Amino acid sequence: MQSANGAAELKRLLAEAKHVVVFTGAGISTESGIPDFRSPGGIWQQMTPIYFDEFLASQEARNETWRRRFAMQDIFKAAAPNRGHRAVDALVRRGKVSCVITQNIDGLHETSGIPRDKIVELHGNTTYATCLDCGERYEIADLRAIFERDGAVPPCDKCLGHVKTATVSFGQAMPVLAMQRAQQETLACDLFIVLGSSLVVYPAAGFPQIAKENGARLVIVNREETPLDRIADLVLHAPIGDTLGEAVGVN
Repeated sequence: MQSANGAAELKRLLAEAKHVVVFTGAGISTESGIPDFRSPGGIWQQMTPIYFDEFLASQEARNETWRRRFAMQDIFKAAAPNRGHRAVDALVRRGKVSCVITQNIDGLHETSGIPRDKIVELHGNTTYATCLDCGERYEIADLRAIFERDGAVPPCDKCLGHVKTATVSFGQAMPVLAMQRAQQETLACDLFIVLGSSLVVYPAAGFPQIAKENGARLVIVNREETPLDRIADLVLHAPIGDTLGEAVGVN
């Protein structure tokens, strides 16, 4: 259902709900200046993705992966939570939203103030790196300094495993615990709100449909149409920050 006064209708649905889950995609972060990776004209149409097995097999692929990440560093570092992020944070602090499931890797939900245990990152987080074998954490700034000096990121200094940003690459398995938590939260909610996702990347995009089929109301706020608009209770093709900010009362 489209609504002439979308923010007011969203506010009503929020007031009636007892257990809300928010699901966010690239659209909420483009309003903070983070480029969209998958949409037409996005990063993955401008350069060929490097698959996980390539990263494991080739030093050249690992070097190119890191070169791309460090090229994006200034954009990620400069990005700050916008009105949409702040509105989601307000809903979490008010006890209205129990969980934020995100496809984004930029860490802006946590930066906005949402506790880490309230965030499920389906595609990981690019603001730090980990060893693929032992899980040792590494900071991006430290790795960049080494890369610019030596031309490569070295193996883990604990176990000699490959060090990679804590993101899910093409061809890499989805994080089991995050997927399980997202499923549990989705089945427990009575209102599922999608913010800025095209809902075409699976398995993540399956959660809104699961919520709807389980009896929850479904709201989609996205600038473009999505494949699930037809089953949603409310569809708003509008800016996320302005729409959600008005509904929640956050500037």
